[in-house]
Amino acid sequence: MKTILTLVIMLGGITSLISQEESATGDTPKTSALTVSGSLDVYYRANINADYDFAPGTSFANLPGFSLGMANIIINHESKKVGVTADLVIGPRGEDATFLSPELRPGGISNIVNQLYAYWNISDRVTLTLGNFNTFLGYEVISPTGNFNYSTSYMFSYGPFSHTGIKADFDLGAGWTLMTGIMNPTDATEYNPSNDYAAGLQLGYSTGGLSLYINTLLSDEFYQLDLTAGYDLTESVYLGLNATTAQAAFAGVATYLQVATSDKLKIGTRLEYFSDKGVGVEMLGDGEAVIDVTFSAQYTVGNLTLIPEVRADIFSNDSAVPNGEELGDKLSSVVLAAVYGF
Repeated sequence: MKTILTLVIMLGGITSLISQEESATGDTPKTSALTVSGSLDVYYRANINADYDFAPGTSFANLPGFSLGMANIIINHESKKVGVTADLVIGPRGEDATFLSPELRPGGISNIVNQLYAYWNISDRVTLTLGNFNTFLGYEVISPTGNFNYSTSYMFSYGPFSHTGIKADFDLGAGWTLMTGIMNPTDATEYNPSNDYAAGLQLGYSTGGLSLYINTLLSDEFYQLDLTAGYDLTESVYLGLNATTAQAAFAGVATYLQVATSDKLKIGTRLEYFSDKGVGVEMLGDGEAVIDVTFSAQYTVGNLTLIPEVRADIFSNDSAVPNGEELGDKLSSVVLAAVYGF
């Protein structure tokens, strides 16, 4: 709790200092805007060296045959100073992303709520957000429109998906940003079931083609430290990095390389090493590891993106699948996904 109280004091102090530098502009803007955006995704998945219903131990894109992703509708209403966002999801991908909602409150309908928050632009340099928002940790995100690879990494799958709480984002100038927040336990998005809280902190820096974020999530009995970075090597070549460690849970590192060969076609790879330190990956044992090698392409036609993908999960030991059979030390699979964003 001392860490959380320290962050609260720091949040309040920085908000006060920056707000004093901004001139008052009035609190009732005369104009506002309503926007609607979102995506739909479907896919086909098959294994090369295993029965049809085996899948990597990662989130999403893990159903056999022709399968559904999700329909995602994001509604945002904002004015100069304030705004609200409702991010709704329907389908297997959305249900997996909001997995804890039906467990906390059986029979509820909050498993369609991916994000739901209000925000206040206190000044040009400070934004305060209250509600349910997707996590600030990690490189990948829930919506397939925000990822290059269609399947997801182990680090993303076993890290947090969303938080409910209050956070403040600060533009510190010269490319530096800071976020501090107080949140419910990870993925407890409807309410706080245990009266425990976590503190979040993100320090970011961006300049030219470089972006770098150091992220932390802290509670009395848990911490996760996370680094994400990206750099435009050239106008057509991009390199990304994610490294993370979570107390008594997992650790890993991944690189992302993407090349734009034309306006319509991009190709790329994800190379990830992931070690299970107690989080309980279904196809791994405690202390075992997996290497995820994924090759993806994106071909875009208007708002539609086709993503063919080949993936190999290479295990440190022979892996046992849920029915008790031995899979061996590798699972090879292919995916063809269609993602439509609007």
